[in-house]
Amino acid sequence: MSVLQGKRLHKLVEYTYHNNEFYRNKMQSAGLIPDDIQEIGDIVKLPFTTKQDLRDNYPFGMFSAPMSQMVRIHASSGTTGKPTIVGYTRRDIEIWSEMVARCLTAMGAGKDDIFTVAYGYGLFTGGLGLHYGVENLGATVIPMSTGNTEKHIRLIHDCEATGIACTPSYALYLAEEMKKEGMDKSEIHLKIGAFGGEPWTENMRKEIEHDLGLNAYNIYGLSEIMGPGVSCECEAKEGSHVWEDHIYPEIVDPETLERLPNDGTQGELVFTTLTKDGMPLIRYRTRDICSLIDKPCSCGRTAVRMTRILGRSDDMLIIRGINVFPSQVESVILTLPEFEPQYLLVIDRVNNLDTLEVQVEVRPEYYSDEMSKMLELQKKLAEKLQSVISIKAKIRLMEPNSMVRSQGKSNRVQDNRKLQ
Repeated sequence: MSVLQGKRLHKLVEYTYHNNEFYRNKMQSAGLIPDDIQEIGDIVKLPFTTKQDLRDNYPFGMFSAPMSQMVRIHASSGTTGKPTIVGYTRRDIEIWSEMVARCLTAMGAGKDDIFTVAYGYGLFTGGLGLHYGVENLGATVIPMSTGNTEKHIRLIHDCEATGIACTPSYALYLAEEMKKEGMDKSEIHLKIGAFGGEPWTENMRKEIEHDLGLNAYNIYGLSEIMGPGVSCECEAKEGSHVWEDHIYPEIVDPETLERLPNDGTQGELVFTTLTKDGMPLIRYRTRDICSLIDKPCSCGRTAVRMTRILGRSDDMLIIRGINVFPSQVESVILTLPEFEPQYLLVIDRVNNLDTLEVQVEVRPEYYSDEMSKMLELQKKLAEKLQSVISIKAKIRLMEPNSMVRSQGKSNRVQDNRKLQ
């Protein structure tokens, strides 16, 4: 694999040097020419690419192929008002579809399966990414997109869908709505769920699998690199395989940018697109925090695996000097049967001291008008949470079905310090 990666890296560097002014300037500033990059180990000589670079070169400055070769454009929302534009050639789309098909195969899917795709279509890569992947596999796709959950449930039942692709938050919402309609999981045929688009925990997986009666697998991607399908879990569920013949992963220290070993050491995930033509990226800093594992998986695949995303280096909350990730709070909530996986972290600053309030929805069977029972629940969650994140949080218990459900990515954090 390393020989193939080295050849593709050299070809990529030569291609971007001659076809992309941004990368040519970057390499010249670093004193590099394409012949300096001959093997995959030489990648450490190359400069990093950041999301700010993409914004600074909006809309088409990061493209390496001419517009006449671009067959599709996707975009992700940006905090500055400018979206991140991503262009694809026909070959890019074919490779992307193959990568997603690999993911579905690793999950146990085949051409006889019927998948409902409930990621958003349009500029977001989730919908069309999974759609083309299902078709590439030879399976049947039902392009549900987001919204209209009642119709979605009906089609899952009537069309005997065996697979679903959506965010894990929406999967829980779907299960909740099925219960409201009086439909039991034994009445549907779902067996595979490809879930991604947001961080989720092992406890959330168990919740989804129990409520929908399927096997839940993580599928990972980001628009800048390709879209969903960059990596995925196999049936062994021992981490997500990165298709490293197309995407080369690294782990670096987010502060020093020093490369870290692929032995489970935690750091920031960095990707290089080895075979992309439209908008190839070199050493792109994803800001996602995880680790890489080189050891072969029990499924037999040798592709490097990435662990579950803990959080983002730019979304990590620093509260009273302590690093806190929303996923840590979620993992605690989902270990307690009294609570729904619906929560919001509210961070504020009172008298120059950071405060953390955790709003969490109580399950109907545990909600009570008796103050003593509610105080007992608050204490139980507060103590368990403090043992994990080392911070004392105020717990605010919410009534059943009172918190807003998301049919896309969930917003779990409200940091009022930024407003101040």
